[in-house]
Amino acid sequence: MSLNSIFQYLVPKDKKFFPLFEQASANLITLAETLHEAVNAPKSEREDYFKKIEELEAVIEEITHKTHLELSRNFITPFDREDIHSLIKAIDNVADYMHSAASKMRLYQVEKITKSIRKLTEINLEACQLIGVGVIELRDMKDHKVIKDTCKKINKLESKADSVFDKAVADIFENENDAKNIIKYKEVLSALESASDKCKSVSNVMEQISVKHS
Repeated sequence: MSLNSIFQYLVPKDKKFFPLFEQASANLITLAETLHEAVNAPKSEREDYFKKIEELEAVIEEITHKTHLELSRNFITPFDREDIHSLIKAIDNVADYMHSAASKMRLYQVEKITKSIRKLTEINLEACQLIGVGVIELRDMKDHKVIKDTCKKINKLESKADSVFDKAVADIFENENDAKNIIKYKEVLSALESASDKCKSVSNVMEQISVKHS
């Protein structure tokens, strides 16, 4: 058992890091919901969603900054310092790529939202909801099986997103004749697929933390 783990039994329950993790994951879920709603809305109504996504990404960025500040101020942490850094950074990365997808749709003025884009936002939303479940379970780590099963589901969703992405890109090159549209759609799809990759990164960190404390 590490020195840090021994101290955990001697100090009060963490009141700094887990609230930050939970705030970050809650805002991540809202961001994913907003993005999914945006791609299911008419083009004329998307701007409000895009603005909200921008605000949520900034909130998560600030929570990440606060977490790093707390790491510099606190000697005792609920688990290894590098894992705290990896977890909050991984959550921040998911938000960055979903924000990137929204920004590209906004900047490139994407008119038609394809089924593949909608499917990827749906997959990312489900993965973010599972991240929320995993983060809550990490607080007490009473049921490591729940964390393991949650991570397994996130990993399956990432594989599903890869398949959707590959098929979508193939369809674009086969059916789209406008080079500008090919670039637009591929960039949006790539950002969404990268977001699902980063969800898997969050899953890997959560599982690693769980294994260390099992």
